[in-house]
Amino acid sequence: SWLASNWNVADERSGTRTSDVATGALITVFLADDNLLVREGVRALLGIEADLDVVGVAADHDELVEGADRTAPQVVVTDIRMPPNFQNEGIEAAKEVRKRHPGTGIVILSQYDDPEYAIALLDEGAAGYAYLLKDRVSDGNRLARAIREVATGGSMLDPEIVQALVSPVREEGALSESEEALLRQIAEGRPVKAIAAALGTTPEAVNDAMESLFLV
Repeated sequence: SWLASNWNVADERSGTRTSDVATGALITVFLADDNLLVREGVRALLGIEADLDVVGVAADHDELVEGADRTAPQVVVTDIRMPPNFQNEGIEAAKEVRKRHPGTGIVILSQYDDPEYAIALLDEGAAGYAYLLKDRVSDGNRLARAIREVATGGSMLDPEIVQALVSPVREEGALSESEEALLRQIAEGRPVKAIAAALGTTPEAVNDAMESLFLV
């Protein structure tokens, strides 16, 4: 299942991983966006965080891949659509970085809430990936929390993306009581093992239920 056991929904109630902060270690971040104002705005936003260090920036696919090779960041933060074709260059570059540097955390920023983008990003597994909407990155310190999450192999998804993924299911008919219970647990950012314990089932069963709910 692409909705792996470490998956968290971005929510203001979600906790922040404290390992890097507690040890004083900096999380290195490489930032990519073709829009200068957006890029510098995000860089400024991250500059407020004492444990995050932006080690480089890029404006297109090739600059991102080359820059990540050069700086070997722990986390890449990238837009989806960048030159040359303004399609899904950010996702493709992120996958290339992960291929060259396994374990690199990836945070995708997008103005698009089409779930197909999230599925394209996560079709190789969810660990170490996050998908956030640009206009919500400052809500509850969401971007910084996503970076900390993926830096340690976790994952994070905007609640709006969850709604987009669930909407087709809702349109076909009301969710069952068990599906509603599962959705509430996901929206609280709980890991699969905790959800399984709360619902009295197994992690494998929860993963199967998630896949059925989101990828119908």
